[in-house]
Amino acid sequence: MVGVEIGIASVFLILILIYAGVHVAVSLGLVSFVGVWIYRDSIDVAINLLAAATHDTITHAVFANIPLFALMGIVSSEIGLGSDVYRVAYQLFRRVRGGLGMATVAANALFASITGSSIASASVFTRIAVPEMRRFGYTRQFSVGVVAGSSVLGMLIPPSSMLIIYAIVAEQSVGHMFIAGFIPGLLLATAFILGIFVMARLTPKFIGGDSVAADAVEPDRMSVFEILKLLAPVAFLVVLVLGGIYTGWFSPEEAGAAGSLGALAIGVLKRRLTRAGLWRVLVETGQITAAILFLIISASMYSRMLGVAALPTLFSDWLTSMNLGMAGLMTIYVILMVLLGTIIETASIILIVVPLFLASVEALGGNVVWFGIVTVIGAEIGLLTPPLGISCFTIKSTIQDASITLSHIFTGAFPFAFVMLLVLILVIAFPWLSLALLP
Repeated sequence: MVGVEIGIASVFLILILIYAGVHVAVSLGLVSFVGVWIYRDSIDVAINLLAAATHDTITHAVFANIPLFALMGIVSSEIGLGSDVYRVAYQLFRRVRGGLGMATVAANALFASITGSSIASASVFTRIAVPEMRRFGYTRQFSVGVVAGSSVLGMLIPPSSMLIIYAIVAEQSVGHMFIAGFIPGLLLATAFILGIFVMARLTPKFIGGDSVAADAVEPDRMSVFEILKLLAPVAFLVVLVLGGIYTGWFSPEEAGAAGSLGALAIGVLKRRLTRAGLWRVLVETGQITAAILFLIISASMYSRMLGVAALPTLFSDWLTSMNLGMAGLMTIYVILMVLLGTIIETASIILIVVPLFLASVEALGGNVVWFGIVTVIGAEIGLLTPPLGISCFTIKSTIQDASITLSHIFTGAFPFAFVMLLVLILVIAFPWLSLALLP
């Protein structure tokens, strides 16, 4: 077998193994190792490449972002900051039809700015928002759909773990990726809120609920001081981390360390972080860090295998020879992202597909940072669509209501997937939306 045949076969074999249930990191690492062994007819070459991939990953300073931001996000969830921002958002939108859905989106956007994980957002707001929306008469599909849809904001609004992984794969600045995700993230959150506003008027039966009776909410009304008190810790972390990065005071790694320390300090000051809670936080951070490290090592080996097989160069030449142009290439890429998103999570998509398309995008004059934002949004759409939208399955496994089925979750998430597609088209058509704030 020649290199290109081995490269193509390996890509398909990796997807088959993942779909069959083999862990992504095992699939990437094993197939890549065997692929290099077969192509070079030397197990020593494969071992040396694996050693190089491991060394380069472990010693890469950018990787320090992952455990630091993971620690900040997990601490923030443990000490109940997600519940605090939801209470504030509830007060702001409580008198608007569909207001609890809007409150969930707004709270998710705020929570995303300190967690960077859609899974964390989905888990937190499934427990907080869904019971509250059901209490006020919102339909099952809308109650879970708005949580599923808005949870993806955690992957786009910085600090995002997916933007960090893309930065490592594409060899870009993590700080630049965070800055690039800011406007598209706010645009997507705003589009979700506007979408709920439109649905509440055009399809009120789909949403359900009421304009919220005054006597039902008056006892929970908060003063301005109480609102500011609840938002102060979140605002502090956002300013500390994102403000530090945008102003150049901190590198992304330093911002992650400052944010983690700030979250721990808030937990201690609020007396919400117990010894048992701190142990859970540290264990979960270690598990996430180890899992992502293993994944990136395998992805680095995969990229080296593709390089040995010269597949990215050949694939880029083939796409260029088709004269698709950037519009045609992006159409194919987005469709592929959405389809893959239904069967594997965003990190795996980035690690598998981006190395194949990156050279083509650069050859056609596309900006690599902008391409990362397109990649994350496109893959996240797939997480909300059947047959195997992973975010929807996550919510199903978290929710404690047997009357809510996967059908309800997929139906409720569909309008938000459609809104994401519209925002993605805007970001593709107007790259400045993701590049305007870059230095």
